[in-house]
Amino acid sequence: MLKDIAFVFPGQGSQAIGMGKDFYDKSPLVQDIFKKASNRLGIDMCALMFEENENLNETEFAQPAILLVSAAALRLFQENMDITPKFVLGHSLGEITSLIAAGALDMYDALELVRARGLLMKKACEGKNAAMMVLVGLDDEKSENICEEARQSGHKIWAANYNSDGQIVIAGLKDDLNLYADKFKADGAKRVMLLPMSVASHCPLLEDAKAPLREKLEAFIKESFKSPVISNVNAKAYSSKKEAVELLENQLVSPVLYKQSVSRQKADAFIEFGGSVLKGLNKRLNNAPTFSITDTATLEETLNTIKEAK
Repeated sequence: MLKDIAFVFPGQGSQAIGMGKDFYDKSPLVQDIFKKASNRLGIDMCALMFEENENLNETEFAQPAILLVSAAALRLFQENMDITPKFVLGHSLGEITSLIAAGALDMYDALELVRARGLLMKKACEGKNAAMMVLVGLDDEKSENICEEARQSGHKIWAANYNSDGQIVIAGLKDDLNLYADKFKADGAKRVMLLPMSVASHCPLLEDAKAPLREKLEAFIKESFKSPVISNVNAKAYSSKKEAVELLENQLVSPVLYKQSVSRQKADAFIEFGGSVLKGLNKRLNNAPTFSITDTATLEETLNTIKEAK
């Protein structure tokens, strides 16, 4: 029986050309959502997401694109099934998307918010040659110790995303990350790879983005929450505007505690909207199943599974 269901939302890195096209092609509702999103942002979202281009991997374009697909998937689901999630949770950018599901943020306000967030992150990292690197097969303590050792030597490297046991993302200056790549390998990392990103998320390099982001958060987040949101910063639930503003501001410079958040929560099932990356992580973190909705086929499959389990 699936009684307590949680909604989860992916973050940057899940973008790909063609994302959301099946929804768009088959749903007049999604076509209208894309049109309104394009008008709000002044960006042709169909061209950005469905045609070959280099912009989609840029932070200020990737963030609204990912949120748009997740929000469209959520809207289609809600059109077919009325479920109030036990809690909502997102990975980095996805935490902002989760506020839409919690009823604390309008979809189009959220698009403007994350577009601004991406631009602020880009500006904060300009001229710094910032980057992010994924480490696979190395435990958290060893990763953290190497980062600490690097900082004591004057280098700028921080743990940024705790994705699952044996998978952590670090952020900092690209030259410093490359300098310590062999050290991570020597200490047991099976894979060390730079990610295709020009910003260093969730570390002190984004300090300058905090104050202007706070202004946007204050302007757009509502006072009422239908469901609690699990914070990336402390892996705890919050359900007020005051907490949301403070935590999402600090999220810019704090590591994403995704694995801690999912492993500590109890739900009968998770539904990931607009991606499948978190489904893969969740398999290693929680015994509850995760359903991912990425197109109309997986939407129908998820709806049918939940109906049959009720």
